[in-house]
Amino acid sequence: MLNSVADPHFCEPANDAARVAVLQRYDLESLEDDPDLNGIRSFAAKLFDAPIALVSLVGADHQRFLSRQGIGQSSTPRSISFCQHAMLREDVMVVADASNDPLFKDNPLVTGEPGIRFYAGAPLISEEGAPMGTLCVIDRVPRDGISDLQREGLKVLAAAVLRRLTTRRREVEMTAGREEADRLLQASQRQFDNLADALPQMAWSTDAEGIPDYFNQRWYDFTGTKPGEHFSEKWVELLHPDDRERAAAVWGKAVASGEPYEVEYRMRGADGDYRWTLARGLPVMDDGGQIIRWFGSNTDIHQTRLLIEGQELLSRELSHRIKNIFSVVAGLVSFASRAHPQMKDLATTLSDRIAALGRAHNYVRPIADQPAQRTSLQALLGDLFAPYEADGQARVHIRGDDRDVGEGAVTPLALAFHELATNAVKYGGLSTNAGRVDIAIDQQGDELVVTWRENGGPSVAGEPERRGFGSDLIQTSIVRQLKGSVERDWGESGLVATIRLPVDRIA
Repeated sequence: MLNSVADPHFCEPANDAARVAVLQRYDLESLEDDPDLNGIRSFAAKLFDAPIALVSLVGADHQRFLSRQGIGQSSTPRSISFCQHAMLREDVMVVADASNDPLFKDNPLVTGEPGIRFYAGAPLISEEGAPMGTLCVIDRVPRDGISDLQREGLKVLAAAVLRRLTTRRREVEMTAGREEADRLLQASQRQFDNLADALPQMAWSTDAEGIPDYFNQRWYDFTGTKPGEHFSEKWVELLHPDDRERAAAVWGKAVASGEPYEVEYRMRGADGDYRWTLARGLPVMDDGGQIIRWFGSNTDIHQTRLLIEGQELLSRELSHRIKNIFSVVAGLVSFASRAHPQMKDLATTLSDRIAALGRAHNYVRPIADQPAQRTSLQALLGDLFAPYEADGQARVHIRGDDRDVGEGAVTPLALAFHELATNAVKYGGLSTNAGRVDIAIDQQGDELVVTWRENGGPSVAGEPERRGFGSDLIQTSIVRQLKGSVERDWGESGLVATIRLPVDRIA
């Protein structure tokens, strides 16, 4: 501050507006009679043994005295101001006798009150280089000049004035910054609220510990609650009593692990009825990987859930009826064998095949009526192909590696290989008494390669011209559901199908 020099840019008349704009950043009204400024001004008066001392800021039309002694006015016109000249100097401006000075001798402040004769003023320059005013001392009698100590002391005191002004400016800027930040935050919050309220789902957020602190309007419309009613742990009160413990446990596990949250539960609506919803949540992390918030949504899946339950009921009913058909057919065969003892061996063989078909049916029905049991690929294929035995001898031979098959892969695999076997019985290697199928299973890195090779069937003329439903079913099961591939080659001896399956999709 001691070495601040006025920027000529601000000193040009055309740029005086910019200089005045700098002054407005200091909130001068709040600094009038400021205790710190008064103390500096008082010390300056003592240093010079002067009756008048001022902290003067020069505006567009007037100079304002933020701190004053020995003078009654709080301001004077800029046109007669000594300070407007002093603030443009690099050093202290000294006027020993204003009545003899060509620039000031006719000035009303010299010819009239307060009768200025001696004047010494140190410039106050902003950090931008804008001249703002002075710290000055005045006497009504002429003086010979000032000492080096007085000159240096006035400059030091002017620097102290600048520090006080700058402190106030920083306070104003910080306040304005906070107000702007608050305004932007409120605008951002309104924008977020509008966006969240426009979503078709119920949206929510929680703190890092998983405590809800926000729900969008869709949530309140759905639940019929009021804002804030179900913050903290109270959100579970809206869930069906049978679902609360499970939903809370899944949420607690997600919060503890940081893994994505997903669970289905019934939630009470505004009409008091419970509806199924799908809840999903994702964590928001800082640069250090620490969770700072959770954002999530609830989607009304009630109609979809009812449709799935209806399909499951229909599937169970169909499965039950099909299995009953197997039982009826097996019973008819057994009944016929009692009337015709000579057919006993044939009846036994037929009954065994019907029972095997029933076991295979457990794999290929669309939706299980019981939780799927974990099995291996060879065990699955063994059950599927048991009905095609001849005279107690297997006609489908399986060799090679084995892998456990997860619940999600059982049905696609069963459907695909069941379709291959059905086609083999109709047209291929199992359509003749001498025909057979060899299945080789070979794990190659991350893939399981299953080779289906038919032998002893009718001569194959080449690839069929038309692909039927069975081909689409295999494509859907292997390629779309299990992300594998199927290659078919119709050779002289029969179909060779190469099926490649990602190991992780099977497990």
